[in-house]
Amino acid sequence: MSFALDCFGDRWTLLVIRDLLFKGKVRYQELRECEEGIASNILSDRLRALESAGIVERRVARRSAGGVTYGLTRRGLDLAPILVEMIVWSAKHDLATAAAPEFVAAATADRSALLCSIAASYTGDQHGAC
Repeated sequence: MSFALDCFGDRWTLLVIRDLLFKGKVRYQELRECEEGIASNILSDRLRALESAGIVERRVARRSAGGVTYGLTRRGLDLAPILVEMIVWSAKHDLATAAAPEFVAAATADRSALLCSIAASYTGDQHGAC
């Protein structure tokens, strides 16, 4: 538990992972514009820490057209089940939840299928480990 909390155990880190995994955000500015309003210095710090922990990968595109993007590593993608559980728990206990009802219903009905779908959409591998 201590190792996990050291890697991703604060609010902002989990929200960055959420945005990379579920919201398709890959650029710094996209991550900066999260609805929770993360400060630039906090985002930079969290991205560096996640990269050091092997959870996020920073990619620099050749030429200036692409710029810098961020993505989850395999280690980061392995956090999907934990985040899904947290979203379902939050939806159950938070009357003002921002979780999409369709997502919560899919997670409740067939968690394994949802996780396979998430992995496939993130990696682009429709024939992945599922």
